[in-house]
Amino acid sequence: MPYFTKDFIKFFKELSSNNNRDWFNTNKERYEKVVKEPFYNLVAEFLTRISFDDQTFFADPKDAIFRIYRDVRFSKDKSPYKLHASAAISSVARAAINDPGFYFEISHKGVNIYCGSYMVDKQGLTKIRNYIMHNSKVLDKILKDRKFKKYFGGEILGDKQKRLPKELMEAAEKQPLIYNTQFYLHGKLPVSTITSNKLGDELYNHYAAAKEVINFFRRALK
Repeated sequence: MPYFTKDFIKFFKELSSNNNRDWFNTNKERYEKVVKEPFYNLVAEFLTRISFDDQTFFADPKDAIFRIYRDVRFSKDKSPYKLHASAAISSVARAAINDPGFYFEISHKGVNIYCGSYMVDKQGLTKIRNYIMHNSKVLDKILKDRKFKKYFGGEILGDKQKRLPKELMEAAEKQPLIYNTQFYLHGKLPVSTITSNKLGDELYNHYAAAKEVINFFRRALK
């Protein structure tokens, strides 16, 4: 049975044109029914499923799910609500900076999936670069994995630096990912997946395809 009805998609499509408190308050019961409750169920069941494989992930949906309310204090865009439902899953809850995790958001435009280390502090970046330098063959094998290529295009994304410390230059010529300051994967699912029976399976398949990448960066950051 699907988690979401077509009204999930319709709700966010309408919210995108009516991003104000009056409209949201009028539609709050609808939001609870077609967005908040089924999304909680999706995250809860996803966490249960991956816990059989990896018990280090934070297992409480409340610690994974983001609120729909935007923080507009330092933003020029004062729209009060996000246009998606989202959750971030890692071993130290959603607020982690370095910890490699799994994030997905669902909107009226489709499903976006991200995982890896998106925000890395200076110490963490040094650890990751050194780990890649000494384990480049392991990383190369992961990047050639058939499932990784299928679900994430076989590519680790992220901003890069133009210059590196001298001791990393030779290794970076062989593995350009050492230039990265971010290390993340991106996958997409079409709108049609949201109301299908396949949504939970598709999310799990992306997790399974990303698992070795996540574990690689976990080891790097120890």
